[in-house]
Amino acid sequence: MPATPTAPTEDQVAESTRSVVRDFLAARMAGDTGRLVEIFADQVDWLLAENPAVPWIRPRATGVEAASQFTELTEYTVPGDARASVDTFLVDGTDAVLMGWLSGTVRATGKSFAGPFALRLTVEGGRITRHHLYENSLSIAEACAPGT
Repeated sequence: MPATPTAPTEDQVAESTRSVVRDFLAARMAGDTGRLVEIFADQVDWLLAENPAVPWIRPRATGVEAASQFTELTEYTVPGDARASVDTFLVDGTDAVLMGWLSGTVRATGKSFAGPFALRLTVEGGRITRHHLYENSLSIAEACAPGT
């Protein structure tokens, strides 16, 4: 009699989530957009408060669009000034929450932005299906605004 397949344990699901999120972070750090497309699901529940003053902050729905956010971010900001640190990495089943601090400089204005962030990711079938980012959008908008 063939063995009955067993469902993954909670620990296995959490470890799979942790692994995909680490892969996502490594791809972001390396600027590997091709790998990001592979990591994101075909359809992504994307949430990032729309901000017309910030060209890289816009609605997205597909894995390709989600991965392109990194490329757009590097087009509009000074790469050497971009910083992100993660001080909290929580995993509960298919969900992961990262919290930390990010900063950068907008190329067009030379102005800097900085602030805390929280990123909620959901991993299903080895791919990211949810990407909800909460950040200091006011600081980013102010850095994108021309003038003093």
